[in-house]
Amino acid sequence: MLNSFIIVLREGFEAFLIVAIITAYLRKTEQRWLLPAVYTAVGASIASSAALGYILRQGVNEALWEAVLGLVAVLLVASLVVHMWRTAPKLVQQVNVKLGEATKQKSRWAAFLGVFLFALLMITREGMETALLLSQVKGDYLRGALMGLGGAALLSLGWARFGHLINMKRFFQVTSIFLLLFLTQVAIYTFHEFSEAGLLPNSEALHEATEIWSPEGTYGKWFSMLIVIACSLWLLGAYVVDRFRHSNQMALSSATD
Repeated sequence: MLNSFIIVLREGFEAFLIVAIITAYLRKTEQRWLLPAVYTAVGASIASSAALGYILRQGVNEALWEAVLGLVAVLLVASLVVHMWRTAPKLVQQVNVKLGEATKQKSRWAAFLGVFLFALLMITREGMETALLLSQVKGDYLRGALMGLGGAALLSLGWARFGHLINMKRFFQVTSIFLLLFLTQVAIYTFHEFSEAGLLPNSEALHEATEIWSPEGTYGKWFSMLIVIACSLWLLGAYVVDRFRHSNQMALSSATD
């Protein structure tokens, strides 16, 4: 449940943030008539992501299916995390540029379609990533996912009203670390499932050796908790460093005054 909570919290907040940026741009540029295109894209994204999640959950009892799906999740989600590291600092600027290009269409229908497709692509990317990650969560994932969605909504409201108090850089850093560590567990489990499917040399021995790292294994059961502890310690250390730097800056400012 904890894994699904953090996954949906991060991905849901990213999706909410993208919607907030798009709607703020349209309101700021006096193009409110394009807002229905955004809302339609949100509905289509939710539907397509839910459909993908349902499809992915249908084959979870087959070792080969789980192995292939795990490999896809590791490669795709890891690349998206790295992409977000690179683009997050300029996310607002990039979204505004793309929206500017879409809304400059001479035809109102062309502008509507451009905004719809752009919003659909941006939001669906987060939804598809969420579906892939949740497909690798074993056990009770639904409650955690719903709690994560509610947390993402509250965090988005907090960002809208108290954005200057929320350190978004640290939030995305620590959740990215969580996802990469989680993908490490998925990679081990993927290897385990490939061996169970008999596709590796000495598959039986490899399957037995990695059994303890599976979600039901001795080490696998504790891995999720260790991920959260590691991320919490990193966040605490980052907070101490930030406070130390802030204190030094204040001291230097006082000295110069």
